[in-house]
Order: sequence, then structure tokens, then C-alpha cells
Amino acid sequence: MSTAVTDTDPICLVQLTDSHLYAGADQALLGMDTYASLQAVIDQVLVEQPRIDHVLATGDITQDGSLGAYERFIEASSRLPVPCSWIAGNHDDAELMAELGQAHGLNQTCLDLGNWRIVMLDSSIPGAVPGHLADTQLALLEQALSEAGERHVMVCLHHHPVSIGCEWMESIGLLNPEPFWQRLDACAQVRAVLWGHVHQSFDQQRGAVRLLATPSTCVQFAVASQDFATDTLAPGYRWLRLYPDGRIETAVERLAPGRFLPDPGATGY
Repeated sequence: MSTAVTDTDPICLVQLTDSHLYAGADQALLGMDTYASLQAVIDQVLVEQPRIDHVLATGDITQDGSLGAYERFIEASSRLPVPCSWIAGNHDDAELMAELGQAHGLNQTCLDLGNWRIVMLDSSIPGAVPGHLADTQLALLEQALSEAGERHVMVCLHHHPVSIGCEWMESIGLLNPEPFWQRLDACAQVRAVLWGHVHQSFDQQRGAVRLLATPSTCVQFAVASQDFATDTLAPGYRWLRLYPDGRIETAVERLAPGRFLPDPGATGY
């Protein structure tokens, strides 16, 4: 699936996010079998993406933070025979992820692929839903940017660092976006910021920086909703092609509609 990268080839990435897995096969999120939906998304990736260089898993890998759930994700994602990097979300156990990630090579915080640098930040707060970048993460970001050289940069985190137009999600995004953007605004090589958490597609521009969020591999949230609301859109993933000159091609792909639907009328999870 993956081929050697040359000076003219794009870097081909796949983002899988918010899989919300459980340890038990009989457990479901809002009535949805999240393991089955993840496997179906991976089936579609294998069909649609003839070349992948790296997989980015941007948080809420599990719903229950259990060893068994992480083992199920590792087993499923290993069907994509390329390296994977993961970061924690608000439903994750970041310490357990760090331990497992070290054993399975999932903890890369700074990836240099071709003419691009991918920075993976942990925005999770233990026991809390919103996100925050600790001083250690801001220092990691600053070092990664200062040492990027001529490489273009994409920064990944779980929580949204800008408003996405959903009122109920305003208070559960990144709580300290100011120092984050201060560092990014000072680096001309930054081309994109990529996140999960919001369970919906988002694609806007902030100056020279592309702002991207991606549907969950399970339950979808309604766009522009005032209160918590799910959507009947199908689970999906994002592919990205990062070109040596800094150009980005990307799109969201979804499963066929109707196969994976959450319980109607859900008021939270």
C-alpha cells in the first residue's frame, strides 16, 4: 500500500478519529457498534486509497479508556500496513496510551515525511471534556516549529482550536487557543491544523492555514446545532495529500448511508 516517497510525490495520509471503542463486543455507543463501524471504514480505506504513507488517529480512540479497547483499535488499524501515530482525546487514558504506544510505535510526536513536518499534540485533560495544551505541549510545539527548517508544517490535536459554529461545543474545545495560535502565527511554514472531537467535517481557512476537522468513524454530530444533536450522516475518514510545494489536497469519504445510525433522540453520551 505504501511506496517510497520522492521529491515530487505528495505525502499520502489517512485520518481516523473518534472511534470510541469499548473493550466488550456487546457494548455500543448510542446504539452503534463502534468496532464494526471502524472496521467498515477501514475496509473502505483499503478499497479507496491505493497508497498511504501514514495513518493519523486523532483521539477518542476509546470510549471507556480500557486496555481491551486499545487492543481492539491496534488490531483493527494494523490492517492498514503503514505506520500509525495516535494522540489522546477526552475519553482516553493518556497514560495507558503512552505505555501501549511505546510498545507499538504509536507515540510519534513529530514526523518528518518528505518536505513536511507533522506535529502531534496531546490536548487532553485527565477526567475532563474540554482541551488544554500544557506548557510541555506548547514547548514541544515551539521546538518542532523552530526546527522545521524549510519543511511545511501540519499540526494535529484532538480538540478544536477555533469555533465551529456549534453552540454546545463552544465550551468543550481548546481552552487556551491564544498561546497555540501565537506560536503558529509566528511560523510561516504552518499550512494546516487538523483535529477530531467534533464528529463532523470542517474545512475553512485562517490566513495561510487550512483548518480541518473530520467525521468520526462512528456517531456523527449535527452541524451548527445549539444543543447536543446527532446526525444521520454515515461514519467516515479523511484523506490528505501533502505536496512538496505546500499544497494540500484533501476530502472526507463516508460509508454508504443507512448502515450505521445512532439511537434517535439521543441527548448526550
